[in-house]
Amino acid sequence: MSQGSQHGKWTISSSDDDDEDLPPSGTKTNKPHRPAKTTGGQGSASPFSLKLEPVSATVEVKPEPDKTRVSSLVTVSEARQAAAVSQLNPVKYQSSPSLAGKRKKEVSDSSGWALSDTDDDDGEVKANSLSNLPNRAPSSPKTKKLKVEIKRPPSPHGRLYYIDEPEDFFESSIPCLNDTYRFYLNKVTGLDRKYNSGALHIKDILSPLFGTLKESVQFNYCFDIEWMVKQYPSEDRPVLIVHGDKREAKARLVQQAQPFPHVRFCQKAYNWHLSLCRKMMLLWYEEGFRVIILTSNLIRADWYQKTQGMWMSPLFPRLPKGSSASAGESPTFFKRDLLEYLASYRAPELEEWIQRIKEHDLSETRVYLIGSTPGRYVGSDMERWGHLRLRKLLYDHTEPIPGEERWPVIGQFSSIGSMGLDKTKWLAGEFQRTLTTLGKSSVRPEPPMHLLYPSVEDVRTSLEGYPAGGSLPYSIQTAQKQLWLHSYFHRWKADTTGRSHAMPHIKTYMRVSPDFTELAWFLVTSANLSKAAWGALEKNNTQMMVRSYELGVLYVPSTFNMKTFPVHKNPFPVSSSSLGFPVPFDLPPTCYSAKDRPWIWNISYSQAPDTHGNIWVPS
Repeated sequence: MSQGSQHGKWTISSSDDDDEDLPPSGTKTNKPHRPAKTTGGQGSASPFSLKLEPVSATVEVKPEPDKTRVSSLVTVSEARQAAAVSQLNPVKYQSSPSLAGKRKKEVSDSSGWALSDTDDDDGEVKANSLSNLPNRAPSSPKTKKLKVEIKRPPSPHGRLYYIDEPEDFFESSIPCLNDTYRFYLNKVTGLDRKYNSGALHIKDILSPLFGTLKESVQFNYCFDIEWMVKQYPSEDRPVLIVHGDKREAKARLVQQAQPFPHVRFCQKAYNWHLSLCRKMMLLWYEEGFRVIILTSNLIRADWYQKTQGMWMSPLFPRLPKGSSASAGESPTFFKRDLLEYLASYRAPELEEWIQRIKEHDLSETRVYLIGSTPGRYVGSDMERWGHLRLRKLLYDHTEPIPGEERWPVIGQFSSIGSMGLDKTKWLAGEFQRTLTTLGKSSVRPEPPMHLLYPSVEDVRTSLEGYPAGGSLPYSIQTAQKQLWLHSYFHRWKADTTGRSHAMPHIKTYMRVSPDFTELAWFLVTSANLSKAAWGALEKNNTQMMVRSYELGVLYVPSTFNMKTFPVHKNPFPVSSSSLGFPVPFDLPPTCYSAKDRPWIWNISYSQAPDTHGNIWVPS
């Protein structure tokens, strides 16, 4: 079947991956696992095999999850597995197209690289949509996918790929930070020094510059335990890992931690097979307590040449003994909401952390916490999570703006889920209603909506080249069913922050003035553009269904004693007291041209080489 549009033509076998309603939690079917194809000691095969330069490393392949009635869905783990295994044995660009489609028959056990968290379609990419691609092993109800335990290399191009960090890459003194908004980007190697001034690396965050660390909790999806431990100033401070892995994947994670007895694990208790543990750090110091909400996985590849974002809380002091249960609350009720989010994990290992938070003063917090937790919610609980939570906060804590119908909505993300055959099914329906809420106005305007997602050219010319697309897993199976969506798309351009060539793993949403100089609100979050992440209404709008854990923070002007946030035109180098908000990309956004195509991660790009002379050939 051939699909064409002004943004490119794709050819693919037809697939019947229509959306299905998610069944009640725990519902099972007997659909068999698809086994991985193996060749002797060559490791596991994948639906895709991208030819990129071999490096001395091995590849971690996550297990295929148990299937429920949505067993036709590919989870985020499968999507990353396919992309990770795809990035073996690069093909250098040549003028002859004969390389496209060729596949090396032998893959060394020591080849591979660690892919960033795809954040994929959060359960909305269908497994059977991959079955039409070549070289897939036949189904077997008895054989499980081969699990290959490997050590992640630092880069898809080998251990020497990343530019060596300059001496001042890791701060030796407290950096100049934006104390107004406490929103920061990560440092990126290879940029002009000024674009890292006020940005943060994980080693900075965990350093003694911000406190004498006693214990910490790391909530995340993808871990490299050895690398993570090296980011701490000392290896003898207890670390609790909160993850969502099960069975073999959990065993591999535990095995990684064997050399580090101070690392413990907490597996979320909620039995929801499509959920993920989202990205947050809880840091307990001798001087107090701190929360970091971020978009990066705990692997090296996420911290060096991608654009990531984070909110870093103030250092929260300990409350006096005997303080009341309501003491230390912020005007945004951040303490209450954080405790509720942690309680949703139903994990005994978090109880001591819940108690510690209760004992600290979080009153300085000026952002609202917006989380998603898996489940179906009715009544007032519908507004606790997902986009209805955002809608309620915007309704309660923002004010109508004259001419607001001309104030565009901007969404920026690294993955896209299935949203239906036309925009009214979700995007321009319930989700747009949420994003356009401003105060208690009964007017529901339909302002412009700009969606930022990297084009093929953005990925090709990026610092990482085509492998950066492994963290942008928009699939052809999803894209071909929603060509209507691509008219919303805008390029990733970030010259103001120096990050035009650092592909985004950050996710942000905002409402901006017609001249792009003011913000009505701003949100940084783990939630991509998908119903699974944000939730979708069911049963004639009487029930809210959420599939995954997400976490983010919302900035509204009223908590900063402002009517709107001014956009900072030159956010680097960072000023400690700037009132301008550091939007991570250029405004106004740049529309796709007629020649631009959205990055699709499971089709070939062999007409032009990337920045490392490679092409992208799934086969």
